[in-house]
Amino acid sequence: MWKLDRLGRSVKEVLTIADSLHDQGVGLRILTGTLTGTYNPTGEGKLFFVMMAAFAELERDMIHQRTVAGLAAARAPGRTGGRPTVMDTDTLAVARARQAKGESPTQIAKALGVSRASIYRHLPASNPRTLPPGQNP
Repeated sequence: MWKLDRLGRSVKEVLTIADSLHDQGVGLRILTGTLTGTYNPTGEGKLFFVMMAAFAELERDMIHQRTVAGLAAARAPGRTGGRPTVMDTDTLAVARARQAKGESPTQIAKALGVSRASIYRHLPASNPRTLPPGQNP
């Protein structure tokens, strides 16, 4: 095992797996971390193993709590996530005018320096997937 906290999500699960492996005659060696070495399910070895598994579970829970708190802060009112849009009101007006003149989405995108996907997203009438069957842009 690379590290003890990779063996399971809780102390109970780690102990169950470690004991099951030991009962089958499979040795458990931890390669990195505080508990580097071979797991011995007797005496002080088991006590130390349980304590380290508890610390690993605590660390995992703290990481989860920080992640949830960070996501909640990111969703705070007035905040929007994602990349900023390339189609501001002026660019959109130019795109609509070019579309009205009969230019294709590819030509509009090239002229404005944006992707075709942006044109299709902001000018749904130019997207063949949103048109009624039989109508072409």
